[in-house]
Parts: sequence; C-alpha cells; structure tokens
Amino acid sequence: MRLASCCAPGTSCDTNEMCECVGEVSENLGIARSTVSHHIKELHRAGLIKLKRRGQNVECSVDPETLDRISAFFKQQVHV
Repeated sequence: MRLASCCAPGTSCDTNEMCECVGEVSENLGIARSTVSHHIKELHRAGLIKLKRRGQNVECSVDPETLDRISAFFKQQVHV
C-alpha cells in the first residue's frame, strides 16, 4: 500500500506525511472506490491504519506503533 511506502525500512516517518484520503488511495488501482473503502475499514478494524475525518474527506494513515510491533514480532521469530 502506498501509505507504507514513503519511508525506507527501519526508519520512522511523520504520520502526517503518510496521510491520504480514501479517494486518493483508490486512484489508479483499477477497482471501485467502495471496494477500497471496505478494505481500508478492515485494515482500520485490525489496528493497522488510523482514520480521521476532515470535512467530507476521510484521511487514512499507517499506525507506526502497530507496524513497529509487527516488525519486532517477525524479528523475534527469526531468532527463535
């Protein structure tokens, strides 16, 4: 997902720089905006992204704390 691709692996990003509106995420994917919206809702329910309403737009951003925990989990699994 483009939301997680702005930073080099192992670095930290300002989450404000990683925000995109749901409509922006769906651009150029070749699938319906409603389908993208559904998947974003599921990612939000899983705790992977944050959603914030700004007027008529809904901004979504990667939750860096969750990504850090997932990364730590997989690093730990490699060393087991």
